[in-house]
Amino acid sequence: MKSKPTLRFGLPKGSLQEATIEKMAKAGFNIQVSSRSYIPYVDDEELQIRLIRAQEISRYVEHGYLDCGITGFDWIQENNSKVHEVGEFQFSKATRQPARWVLAVPENSPVKTVKDLKGKRIATEVVNLTKRYLRKNGVKAEVEFSWGATEFKAHELVDAIVELTETGSSLRANKLRIVDTLLSSTPRLIANHDAWKNKWKRQKIETLALLLKGALEAEAKVGLKMNIAEKNLAKLLQSLPALRNPTISNLSLKGWVAVETIIDEHVVRELIPLLKAAGAEGIIEYPLNKVVY
Repeated sequence: MKSKPTLRFGLPKGSLQEATIEKMAKAGFNIQVSSRSYIPYVDDEELQIRLIRAQEISRYVEHGYLDCGITGFDWIQENNSKVHEVGEFQFSKATRQPARWVLAVPENSPVKTVKDLKGKRIATEVVNLTKRYLRKNGVKAEVEFSWGATEFKAHELVDAIVELTETGSSLRANKLRIVDTLLSSTPRLIANHDAWKNKWKRQKIETLALLLKGALEAEAKVGLKMNIAEKNLAKLLQSLPALRNPTISNLSLKGWVAVETIIDEHVVRELIPLLKAAGAEGIIEYPLNKVVY
């Protein structure tokens, strides 16, 4: 009996794990992680999920242990991995902003630019990225690997650090000053080159990408539904910043129509009073799971 084809899909373990599993659920793939098994359950027989540190996923995809995976652009660059990039997915554990690898020094440090680091010592988790950055700027400095949390080292053990930040608040709290940004990074869906050439695997990966993108698009939007007298419709449509042209359908009550649209969630609080003033009634706001263009 011919075995069913499966796709080996790597998801980031650690800080991005919860956010990624939540996005996968919105995309329609329910994943359950058990403390007793390193292989998570997923309600899709064609998927094999593996939870692996984001730092390692691009290497396993490049070498074919995984067909595809989600990891940060920073780790693809750090590992210099030769993979096919399927898409960018802007989500993170704290904000929807890209994470940044920054060069930081203590607030009272004399270092003002990267040039001032000649002959100095820098601690970081992204050794290759930092060395490339120094070479690009013509600076010779010592770069040492550091396991995570480098903030305290900048005050006692090294002259500067290259650290990951989203908002910069942790660096400020540790009395550190950002000198420069080396790289901005967002999560990417990547594929092994041979897997991408395989018709079935490519189709499966593209389906994953489509549904994930739809789930992410839906996060910042809501659906809005309302009834309005036809005579007030033109006035209402002037107030409605629709994602696409709104759907308008006739109601059983003569002279009235139903209007439905999708809009950015952050504008709803200002919009609802305007819609009410324009004559809209029975206004309903509802959450969305996916928006697919």
